[in-house]
Amino acid sequence: MRLFIGDDWAEDHHDVELMNERGKRLAKARIPEGVAGIAKLHKLVAEQLGEAAESDDTEVVVGIETDRGPWVMALLAAGYTVLAVNPLVAARYRERLAVSGAKSDAADAHMLADMVRADGHQLRPVAGDTDLAEAIKVVTRAHKTLIWERTRHTQRLRHALRDFFPAALAAFEDLDAPEALELLAKAPDPASAARLSTSQITAALKRARRRDVETKADRIQAALRAPHLGQPPLTTAAYAASVRALTAVLAVVDTQATALQQEVEAHFGQHPAARIVVSQPGLGPILGARVLAEFGDDPARYADAKARRNYAATSPITRASGKKRIVAARYVHNDRLIDALMFQASKAIVCSPGARAYYDKQRERGAGYNAALRQVANRLVGILHGCLKTGSLYDETTAWANQPKPATA
Repeated sequence: MRLFIGDDWAEDHHDVELMNERGKRLAKARIPEGVAGIAKLHKLVAEQLGEAAESDDTEVVVGIETDRGPWVMALLAAGYTVLAVNPLVAARYRERLAVSGAKSDAADAHMLADMVRADGHQLRPVAGDTDLAEAIKVVTRAHKTLIWERTRHTQRLRHALRDFFPAALAAFEDLDAPEALELLAKAPDPASAARLSTSQITAALKRARRRDVETKADRIQAALRAPHLGQPPLTTAAYAASVRALTAVLAVVDTQATALQQEVEAHFGQHPAARIVVSQPGLGPILGARVLAEFGDDPARYADAKARRNYAATSPITRASGKKRIVAARYVHNDRLIDALMFQASKAIVCSPGARAYYDKQRERGAGYNAALRQVANRLVGILHGCLKTGSLYDETTAWANQPKPATA
């Protein structure tokens, strides 16, 4: 016996519908989030299954538009089969059932139940990743988020300085460097920055462990004291306050990003597949941890290398109709994963002769830089899949055995 459940979730409640194999609605309800809600759902299931609830031949299939969170973990712990439905797929399926555009939470629960009943074989079950892989995902995503936030705040600081204090941009090449943040926090406006002494600048450079301190201190002081266009005093004071706030935020973000980086390395180092991942060209502990976290470690998640490439969005898609045929990149993807894979490819073409030869081959065929790099990333994903499947480390000769050898000098 199979029971199908559609779960339209919200922050504080769930609309659920229970359906049998013939598509008949058995029950529907709005249940709260949390322990009380999951207990009520189990009660609804038990009422419909009766004595069959204890049978090994009974399966409860749940369709829900998310693949994480305590609620999903509770469903998996109860032995339910959970199918994570992409919201875009759900929206298209809704149009199939109701062309009028009508929508409600109860109707969405019905739609999800009917989808997993009729098309469950085409939906991906929630991956059975280990707890360690989930922990790596949490810390790597938090670390990457802080890096993105640091970039955003640095750009905001750059825009503010360009508007009222362009000399600071000439003085500091890297605005989020420790010495730049320290000096800008101490002197956030042109007048106070011009009064900075050589000893103050030198001390900041030494605390940041820079080399050639005297030369750099003289250059920074000269740039800060150079004449430049400015703003009225009141406007300058307002900009200075914003610069002081941005530097304080960046200092905290830098500290926490460093702390999280250590957590990423510690968690990733415990994973059995870590040695295989970091053996790949272009992958170190941080980038390798991101790749492992986003792919997951469920050995049954990807049927073959093609499935892993498709999930990574490095493989192209083909749109063919009649005599028209277009090959394009995949634009619906996991942003964190494709970002890590493209960065890996950019490093691999420097340290791996096989990856470089493959990249040069794509460029000779007329591919642009990004397109050629994506093809290298696609090839590297396939190599990683093979290494993980066989439990073997990366070998340059084996990985690129069918590629022409690069010309020697």
